[in-house]
Amino acid sequence: MNYFFSTACIKQQQQPTSTIRRVAQSKYSQVLASFNSNGLKQKFMSTLAASSRNNMAAASSATKPIVTHTKPIVAYWLYFNAGLVFTIVVVGGLTRLTESGLSIVEWNVISGMKPPRSEQEWREEFEKYKQYPEYKLLNRHMNLEEFKGIFYWEWGHRMLGRFIGMTLLLPAIYFARRGYMTKSVQKQVLFIFSVMGFQGFMGWYMVKSGLNEALMKEPGAVPRVSQYRLTAHLCTALVIYASAIFSAAGILRADKIANGTYPRKVAEMLNSPVLKPFKRYTHLLGGLMFITALSGGLVAGLDAGLIYTEYPKMGEGYIPPKDELWTDHYKKETDHGKWRNLLENPVTAQFDHRTLAELTALASTGLWFYSRRLPLPKNARNAVNTMMLATACQITLGICTLIYMVPISLAATHQAGALALLTSNFWLIHALRKVRL
Repeated sequence: MNYFFSTACIKQQQQPTSTIRRVAQSKYSQVLASFNSNGLKQKFMSTLAASSRNNMAAASSATKPIVTHTKPIVAYWLYFNAGLVFTIVVVGGLTRLTESGLSIVEWNVISGMKPPRSEQEWREEFEKYKQYPEYKLLNRHMNLEEFKGIFYWEWGHRMLGRFIGMTLLLPAIYFARRGYMTKSVQKQVLFIFSVMGFQGFMGWYMVKSGLNEALMKEPGAVPRVSQYRLTAHLCTALVIYASAIFSAAGILRADKIANGTYPRKVAEMLNSPVLKPFKRYTHLLGGLMFITALSGGLVAGLDAGLIYTEYPKMGEGYIPPKDELWTDHYKKETDHGKWRNLLENPVTAQFDHRTLAELTALASTGLWFYSRRLPLPKNARNAVNTMMLATACQITLGICTLIYMVPISLAATHQAGALALLTSNFWLIHALRKVRL
């Protein structure tokens, strides 16, 4: 009796609950049907999508925008740095010509920025110099005032190098943070700065070779830096210079294209297949000029400019005697052949530099005559004419430097002329590049 009574009570308690559930489901179905029929669902979904888009836009605006265009001021800054590199190459040549490069026997990046000020500091610096082969073998007669002269040349060279590093690094950080450079240009600037850092290392590595005490044990040895390291030091400077020039020129051209101010007629002329062989020859000539400049580094490192001081002959003939040009004197026991004459024999180094310079002059002249037959834009025409003029000036300077026995003024001008000639070639190469409008 109690069992049936309890079951009945439970059923009576469950009935209201199930009834409420059915009523709620019915109301929900009616609301849902009304929601769909009145288009409220579409309005809700569109509102939700708009809100999502707004959130995404806000998130994207919070992130740094992608830079698609490099500002022209970056190009002018790179040209400025290229001008500084041009200057330091000439100053480096003067430091070499005045035999000042070994006057500072330590490499201190920070403390080395301050030159000696008191008389005591100068005497201490002079005493350091006296411990090394250049003073012991060549400059025992030198007094303190003469030492100050060569010291300031090397100190100025090093300080100019530090200044160039700062004028590249600090503006680069500013331009990158302000969004003035594209990713591509940032990579180019990073490459230039990396090579510049290596250049600083090469400078000290080069000086260190001239401070080697082993020179004291070699009979007839002349205390000077290694011609290999000197040429490598010059090579990295030329790479920095060329990279800055081409990067700057590319930025300005891209700016004109982006603004729609680049002449379409010029672009059509540059894209013509008629110019393809001429462009290739221009690149090959640039390579020949680069190698000729590096051979000049070997001549400077070996003091080879003083071996034969006449032109066009070298002694009694146009080619030096074979026993001077290709001798066993520079051959080492482990060598196969006499190839070291090319890099260590002063006679061979001068002959090679002369030959390469003459080939450069002939190739430049031939390219100039070839250009007269081609439909070149005005900029390219001006570049090839300038290159021909620079070639004539450089050959004249080279001959004068030789026959006047390498005076400092002419030798430094000849080195600057090499850079000017390379610059004219860079101008021509870039002026001939294709343009995609």
